[in-house]
Amino acid sequence: MPDIKCSVTECHYNRNVMCDASMIQVARDAQLSNAKNSDQTKCETFKPKS
Repeated sequence: MPDIKCSVTECHYNRNVMCDASMIQVARDAQLSNAKNSDQTKCETFKPKS
């Protein structure tokens, strides 16, 4: 998987500002039929640190 920068430090998969998940899933906001910018998307892979 290519390097993916992530600034969500409270995510379990964040390792030194890089995503360490084996895969990521990104979806658009559920209330939209199509996204026009990154603010209208979300990372479905997010898992809180324990």
